[in-house]
Amino acid sequence: MLQRVSIGIIGVFIFFGGCKSYEEQRNELPDTPDRGAVRVSADETFKPIVDELVQVYESNHPGTSIQVEYKTEADCLRDLLNDSIRMVLVTRRPSAEERKLMADSLRVNARSLVVARDGIAVIVHPASADTVFTLQEISDILKGKHNKKLIPVFDGVKATSTVRFIVDSVLKGETLTSQALAARSSEGVIDYVAAHPGTVGFVGVGWVGNPEDSAQLSFLKKINVAHLESTDRKGYYVKAYQANLYVGRYPMVRDLVYILKERHRGLATGFAHFVSGEIGQIIFRRGYLAPAQKRLGVRPVRVNE
Repeated sequence: MLQRVSIGIIGVFIFFGGCKSYEEQRNELPDTPDRGAVRVSADETFKPIVDELVQVYESNHPGTSIQVEYKTEADCLRDLLNDSIRMVLVTRRPSAEERKLMADSLRVNARSLVVARDGIAVIVHPASADTVFTLQEISDILKGKHNKKLIPVFDGVKATSTVRFIVDSVLKGETLTSQALAARSSEGVIDYVAAHPGTVGFVGVGWVGNPEDSAQLSFLKKINVAHLESTDRKGYYVKAYQANLYVGRYPMVRDLVYILKERHRGLATGFAHFVSGEIGQIIFRRGYLAPAQKRLGVRPVRVNE
């Protein structure tokens, strides 16, 4: 009987000796939501808002470093197969084929979530008489058929989320005019349109939608943001204001989506939860995008422009 008891006690010591505390297990991880570094790929269109999200997160978690690489959307999506990139911020969810490739190549099941809605703002030279457009007129400009021969300007003529949206949702597969011009970035689009009458630029509203941001205020002094015909009222024209994005009244609205491909509960997971949580959603609202995970109150108001 004594021998059996001794063996049982030894077994208990072996069992508990082999167990590690939750804190010890956390310390063995390469990073956690409040410690370490992580690489993220983000669509360059969203740089202003992503910069602010990262700044606030790192300020609230001093032991973290989120290294964001800003790229075209196509390059971000290629990073889904890059094991060192654990989170991607783009305008669409991964396709079934992309999910399968990640599962087969990286042995990871990606998670995705729409965290905000963004609009594509149409910008013109400050001296331009054309500041109001129907969607058909925008389509004519994009196809090179507008009667004033206005030239569209993008942050690249291929591989960017803005061009993909324009081709898929406005041109609906028709060909973009060969006269379309490509700047190196969204800021480059603003600078080019500011210097060249007769051009029409297309940029994410995150670059020109926040008059309280000093950088965007300087942009707004150089260009005008055009009105587009409302989706719900013919002959009524609206800008890419937050409320218009939220209710879908503005005709060129797209999603901002995170794709998370992290095997453990690490820093990328923490940042993803932050982006979709209360503080992250407040940052989107303050940045004049429409939060997708928290309710945004919309009140009728008359704006004199």
